[in-house]
Amino acid sequence: VQLVESGGGLVQAGGSLKLSCAASGFTFDENTFGWFRQAPGKEREAVSCISNSDGSTYYADSVKGRFTISSDNAKNTVFLQMDSLKPEDTAVYYCATLRAVVSGMVGRDEYDYWGQGTQVTVFS
Repeated sequence: VQLVESGGGLVQAGGSLKLSCAASGFTFDENTFGWFRQAPGKEREAVSCISNSDGSTYYADSVKGRFTISSDNAKNTVFLQMDSLKPEDTAVYYCATLRAVVSGMVGRDEYDYWGQGTQVTVFS
């Protein structure tokens, strides 16, 4: 199983970025994929997740209305569209997957596989 994130970068506050997570090595349509982030000195926190079986999506309150998670099953890729970015969104963003369908946000300990992370920096 391999997850590879891309799309991070440096952006001004109010701007947008779209992260991608390319997955390989497993059946793509029976998993939940999540995006997490970790800022320096802070715990890794859940941002959003999507269940590929039914397309259900969930978001942390801090990003609700600004971030959108989606997936392209044909390309085995999950995306995180981030709009109206704020300096407090600065973090390393990680993609993760677990071999189950969830009915809400779940913590990092539930996830089986992780990507290497991509840096997002938002400046004011």
